[in-house]
Amino acid sequence: MTAIPERSSREWATQVAHLEQQIPVRTAKVEWYESQLRLAVQRRFAASAERSDVQPWQLFNEAEAEATQPIGPATETLTDERKKRMAGQRDAQLKHLPVERRVYRLPDAEQSCDSCHGPLHVMSSEVRRELEIIPAQVKVIEHEQLVYSCRQCEREALTTPIKTAPMPRPVYPGSLASPSLLAEVLHQKFTESLPLYRQEQEWARLGVPLSRQTLANWVIYAAHEWFQPLYTQLQRALWRRDILQADETTVQVLHEDGRAAQQKSYMWLYRTGSETPAIVLYDYQPSRSGDHPKAFLAGFRGYLQVDGYSGYHDIPDVVLVGCWSHARRKFMEALKSLPAAQRDGPHLVRDGLEFCNQLFAIERDLRNASPEERQRARRARSRPVLARFLWWLRAQRQIVLPKSGLGQAVSYCLNQWDALTNFLRDGRLAIDNNRSERSIKPFVIGRKNWQFANTARGARASAIIYSIVETAKENGLNPRAYLQYVLEQLPQRNLKDPTIWDDLWPWSPALPDSLKAPRRHPVSDR
Repeated sequence: MTAIPERSSREWATQVAHLEQQIPVRTAKVEWYESQLRLAVQRRFAASAERSDVQPWQLFNEAEAEATQPIGPATETLTDERKKRMAGQRDAQLKHLPVERRVYRLPDAEQSCDSCHGPLHVMSSEVRRELEIIPAQVKVIEHEQLVYSCRQCEREALTTPIKTAPMPRPVYPGSLASPSLLAEVLHQKFTESLPLYRQEQEWARLGVPLSRQTLANWVIYAAHEWFQPLYTQLQRALWRRDILQADETTVQVLHEDGRAAQQKSYMWLYRTGSETPAIVLYDYQPSRSGDHPKAFLAGFRGYLQVDGYSGYHDIPDVVLVGCWSHARRKFMEALKSLPAAQRDGPHLVRDGLEFCNQLFAIERDLRNASPEERQRARRARSRPVLARFLWWLRAQRQIVLPKSGLGQAVSYCLNQWDALTNFLRDGRLAIDNNRSERSIKPFVIGRKNWQFANTARGARASAIIYSIVETAKENGLNPRAYLQYVLEQLPQRNLKDPTIWDDLWPWSPALPDSLKAPRRHPVSDR
């Protein structure tokens, strides 16, 4: 049995005092680890939206939650006035679709009265509408080019003049790809997030053996041969704006010179603000270095709205504008990291969150205001809120632990304060960077399906096509129809002529009406 060493009362008192000093430090560490665990559980299992009224189980209840009618024949209990209004809405919703009418008549032998056996006539009719889908069909188009010569010259002249009928240039010489087929492949991958291996399976079901390698070659060829010049023109148009937003997200590239497959690469996004026409551009780069946005925006002068990432800080001739959604998100994360018993009651975290909510409430009031009116209202209403918030942040910095959830939220706001308050400078500026986050989301969704890019060239091709697709969507176009139209037009044009782009811009009034996407009115089942 080990003997306890003899110590004087002073030594014991010193040790006890030392241990008592460690208790609050160790307690703070335990609380911090517990808060991080709670936040990790929230991020993994709870709803990702920054709201508290969505339960996790509802995410798996789409059909049951969205259905509003009982199973069985549809019933109509609305008044006649309501019926007429709904019928008019349905006509407007379906007016862009072709209509095929099928008329059901009695056989001639039955068109007589059962009582007097006299002839029957059509008294009225009832019409029932259904939507019918026509599955995809594939057919072979043979382009036969006729060559003409002169029979008289053939008999009498030394030379025979020959004329060849004009024929459209192919979009991909030597392949089976047509503009419509290529547009469909691009649309499925970059709009519908359908990986090429699943497209390969679907084409096989249609009786067309297109390998994944063939489809990949088509994607890369179309991106670099036809859409890269349009992308370059869009980038130049982007530089001429004075308000932009930017964001970035990770992407994995398996085969890139000098880099391991596990290393993170990045897809950067740059887009216009609220002013139209909209431009959305992606840019693939192998790292998150600030040199990349500096190079991409070399011709830009004006406001750049971003999150708190420091990589944007050294861009010349740019005024950085912060994102209040990111600031508010810090307080939301701090709230989620609290013990469950503390989340609903008064807390310093809720005080900070309330300041952010006040700013967003003001912005909702100013949604329909002109830029000039919005700027005046912000100075009158938002500036006092910001002044009180800054005083509160400085006070909290003296009392909260820097690594706690609240401490990180306070530090973020104070470190980003100049950028966060720059939205007061111009009424055209948004209070947040949500527009760019929404624009980068299609890539993030696609990444979950195809997971990685095989080569850097393929990643750049993805950046180009995503840019064309998202810019088309932002300008009210059907992305598939626009892709096909561009692929039909560009092979027939001189790409070195700067005037060829005037009627190809996604916002050009010269584009055919057939390229425009119908307004998004859901068709009611009633």
